[in-house]
This record gives sequence, C-alpha cells and structure tokens, in this order.
Amino acid sequence: MLFYIILYFYMVQNWCQEVAKLKAKYESLVRTNRHLLGEDIGEMGVKQLQALERQLEAALTATRQRKTQVMMEEMEDLRKKERQLGDINKQLKIKFEAGGHAFKSFQDFWPNSAASMAGDPNNSKFPVQPSHPDSVDCNTEPFLQIGFQQHYYVQGEGSSVPKSNVACETNFVQDWFL
Repeated sequence: MLFYIILYFYMVQNWCQEVAKLKAKYESLVRTNRHLLGEDIGEMGVKQLQALERQLEAALTATRQRKTQVMMEEMEDLRKKERQLGDINKQLKIKFEAGGHAFKSFQDFWPNSAASMAGDPNNSKFPVQPSHPDSVDCNTEPFLQIGFQQHYYVQGEGSSVPKSNVACETNFVQDWFL
C-alpha cells in the first residue's frame, strides 16, 4: 500500500510540474502575441525589437507570397473560364449562322446618323410613323418645365419691369432644393 501512496505522490508532483510548464509556455505565447500586435513593446530592448522586426518581415514576406500564389491561381482559373466561354461563343455563332440567319452585330441595328436620330423613316433601321395620332415631335421646345420661371416684358404699359409668365407663375424650386 505504501508503494501506491509513493507512486500517487510522484504522479501528483509530476502533474504539478507539467501544469507549471504549460502555464509558463502559455504566458510566453500571450506575451509574444502582444509583441506581434505591437502591444507591450516599451519594455523590449534593441535586440529584442530587431528580432521582432525580422520575425514580422518574415511573416509579411510569407503572407505576400501566399497572396501572390492565390491570385495567380485565380487568374489561371479565370483564363480557363475565358477560353471556355470563347469556345461556347464560337459554337453558338456557328449554330446561329447554320440556322439560315445572317449574323448581324448589334451596331447594325443602332441608328448611326443624324437623319436616323431625327426620325427620318427613309434612313432609319426603325422607321417612325409620323402619321400616328399620338406621336410626339421631339424636336420642339419642351412643354414641361419644372421650376422654370419665364419673364417677359409688357410693352404697352409703360413699365420695363419684367412680368412673370402666367403659365409658369409658380417656381417649383423649393427651400428643400436650395
């Protein structure tokens, strides 16, 4: 029985030493972590600061290398996707042309001259029907002028003071706009 008591005492003592070692290691790691974060460096000497600087530079170099590696892998993936999309585009173009349709670019449908922009039905790819009863002539003056106050002079009244246009009597530029 005495043997078991001595063995138990020896194991407890061994565990206490192991706990003390782990506690010291934990405190050392916490202190190192604080130093790496720039905390508690006031108590460090020049050699310790230089060692910390070298350690940080090595970590920064490793981080940059990993970032470059990840970016290169992503670029390669994007190049593969670009090639795949180009192949798919070629296949779709061949299918479209094989269907008996003439391939036209989007620019062929877009008006490219001043005459077509003005609505000239002879020059436009999309002819305008001016005889439509609800058509609006876009070349006229705008008929809705929000916040515009037009002044004119009344000649026969002997005054050169500008008078407001009755149709635009109110000015919609409110205080919230200013």
